[in-house]
Amino acid sequence: MEIRPILSALLRSKTGAILVALQVAISLAILSNALHIVEVRQGVAARPSGIQEESDVFYLRVRHLDESDHNAQLALQKAEAATLRAVGGVTSVAFTNQMPMSRSGSTNSVAIDRKQVTESASASFYFSPESLVKTWGLKIVEGRDFTPDEVIEIDASADRDSFPKSVIVTRALAKKVWPNDASPLGKTLFFGTGESANAARVVGVVERLQTQSAQVYEEGEFSTIVPMRLTNGFGTIFTVRAEPGQRDRVMKEAEEALRKAAPRPVLLDSETVESDRKNRYRADEALSWMLITVSVLLLMITASGIVGMASLWVTQRRKQIGVRRALGARRVDILRYFLTENFLITSCGVFAGVMLALGLNHLLVSKLEMTRLPVHYLIAGAGLFWALGVAAVYGPAWRAATISPAMATRSA
Repeated sequence: MEIRPILSALLRSKTGAILVALQVAISLAILSNALHIVEVRQGVAARPSGIQEESDVFYLRVRHLDESDHNAQLALQKAEAATLRAVGGVTSVAFTNQMPMSRSGSTNSVAIDRKQVTESASASFYFSPESLVKTWGLKIVEGRDFTPDEVIEIDASADRDSFPKSVIVTRALAKKVWPNDASPLGKTLFFGTGESANAARVVGVVERLQTQSAQVYEEGEFSTIVPMRLTNGFGTIFTVRAEPGQRDRVMKEAEEALRKAAPRPVLLDSETVESDRKNRYRADEALSWMLITVSVLLLMITASGIVGMASLWVTQRRKQIGVRRALGARRVDILRYFLTENFLITSCGVFAGVMLALGLNHLLVSKLEMTRLPVHYLIAGAGLFWALGVAAVYGPAWRAATISPAMATRSA
């Protein structure tokens, strides 16, 4: 089939062809970037937190209504931890100050030299006198866990100068702070900048541990752990690992055990790591579904536009189609004509859409720190719209192919 007659016909009624091509271009640009954003967000939401078997881990916030001195609080914390360990199905308990993905907690500036004017990074600050490595199942890739003699006990209201001398860091933070060193073990990490910065020696590196904010990029794994017990803070957090499949029962029994053992009124609030993950990424899930819905609607609108325009052209060309049929054109020739015509229009829209998609992605990268649009999205998008164009025009093209040759002799 020659392309020249088809191009000639399109040039005589180019407004409709331009509108269809423009619709394809805009849809392709939006669709490819929207689905790329969905993949990025879904990937972020599915990132491992560092906690192994999240479904078995929960935590309890404990707040006593009356205050007591440092020693009494220490004794109470240890007694409460012992009460939790005695609950059937509990495999590990650790005091901590915050939880990954909880969106509540503290960070510290870290540096490799007290003389630094600016920080090397901002990292989440986890502390516990027990082993968070054990309770959370963190994977140590270098070094070791803390030893009992490295744990210090601090009264937050009075002892402001004490600070642990050992620290565990995540691999992501180590690469950020010491990018040119093979191993951070034995190196000194300063919390804060200036002469008042607290120094701690790196004794271990864990594969990953998300921050309490779980930022989207590598900053989401900038975390530190120090061996410390704190009193006179804002209550106590105990993180608990239960036996597989026993978490919900253990949560209920743990709350009952703490209430029963409490020497005075106590406020308890329990939460799971799974619920923190769900709450943290609720907005990402909503955005993903919104973009998927928009993408589906765009495809439907584009298909409807192609069908409508092709149907209009078939109606306008009924006499011409009849003449061609009378002169010997077969049904397959008429069908091929409209399919080829639509393929040319769709191709123009696809090529324009690829350029528009790259431009839109460049804008997103520069303004919103998005990642570059992978080439396979453009290839898949082009294939999808070519297939959509063929599928959408097939019905009108088949109706055109079934027009009787008698139409050529019928008066207007």
